[in-house]
Amino acid sequence: MKNKLTISLLTISLGLTACNSNHANSNSGSDSTTNPTDTTSYPPVETQKANSDYKPAFAGQTRIAGAKTTTAFEGKVIAEGLKSPWGIVALPDGRLLITEKEGDMRIASADGKLSEPIKGIPAVNTSGQGGLLGLRLDPNFSSNRMVYWVFADNTPAGTLTAVAKGKLSADEKSFEEAKVIYQATPAHKGNLHYGGRIVFDKEGNIVFSTGERSDLVTRPLAQDLNAALGKILRITKDGQPASGNPFIGKANARPEIYSYGHRNPQGLAFHPETGDLWETEFGPRGGDELNKIQAGINYGWPTITYGIEYKGDKVGAGIQQKEGLEQPVYYWDPVLSPSGITFYTGQNIPEWKNNLFICGLSSTHIARIILKDNKVIGEERLLGSEGQRFRDITQGPDGALYAITDLGRLYKIDKK
Repeated sequence: MKNKLTISLLTISLGLTACNSNHANSNSGSDSTTNPTDTTSYPPVETQKANSDYKPAFAGQTRIAGAKTTTAFEGKVIAEGLKSPWGIVALPDGRLLITEKEGDMRIASADGKLSEPIKGIPAVNTSGQGGLLGLRLDPNFSSNRMVYWVFADNTPAGTLTAVAKGKLSADEKSFEEAKVIYQATPAHKGNLHYGGRIVFDKEGNIVFSTGERSDLVTRPLAQDLNAALGKILRITKDGQPASGNPFIGKANARPEIYSYGHRNPQGLAFHPETGDLWETEFGPRGGDELNKIQAGINYGWPTITYGIEYKGDKVGAGIQQKEGLEQPVYYWDPVLSPSGITFYTGQNIPEWKNNLFICGLSSTHIARIILKDNKVIGEERLLGSEGQRFRDITQGPDGALYAITDLGRLYKIDKK
């Protein structure tokens, strides 16, 4: 088992390069004669043939120029033995609180020691893509010890995405008075596309994602404002619609909806400087998306998409653009399979400042995305040689990044 990945010193590329599948893979290194001031030396990191012949709506929407981190850093395994971890968040003292798909939470210490499962969590449905999903600490956790999490909940009508909260006990062995505060109805007798990420906005409201549950019968609900599926939702800590939501007071629209037209969003993060909400979501075969989320906006699924059905035919009418439907800032084809995301605000690797880090599942790497003026201008693949399905990522108070994988590893990613 490889416990450490050292990334060699290479030049960062921030320029735009045309898509060319004949370019060498940008992770293979650069020619020693490369001009360090040349910002277009690295080809796009994706070299595989796309699933479709769909064309981007604008230059730089996919297969942007490759980038290279110049600072030597490493990705080191600090813990193993987690059971299908799904969400990770740093505690104020630098330890890490982690959810496991089967319904447990554990605390990992800086030296990789794992706690016993924390008791008191409501039962979860673990079938398929269900389970215990994303989590977030209350902004006032240091004083109130409240934790919020998303999970697949059982109801007589089927399963659904739900949000719960509980107070972490002083001995950290249980959650006190844990309760469900929101259920994203309608329920569905299926086990796919729950969404499941959760963040707090600057007003202290909960923002979280729901999937459209995948099946053809539920897919159209992503466009239905009277359903909570395929949405970004914004609620209070008590599960009520948050003040200022775009559909409050509108007929046949749920007041908790913030944005809609999403497929299976598993990444949410606020930009540390602009405060903008960014989201990643899974497409079908191709068409994984990076979106800047705005209140009341329709992000198009399943009416428009850059992906195709798994069996190879078109999704719906097979269109990628339509008036009134928002384009993704960036998309991947073939897929990245984007799960958890975080922005880097640390000081350890200055060139990563405000970069977005996206966990890739089937792509088995972490994507480093460089943004400028709300456009992607560079992409780098990290930890690809580890062969892991990266599920979620967070930054610790020490400025390092911490990532979990489906196989139960916890990585620390920091300056070497």
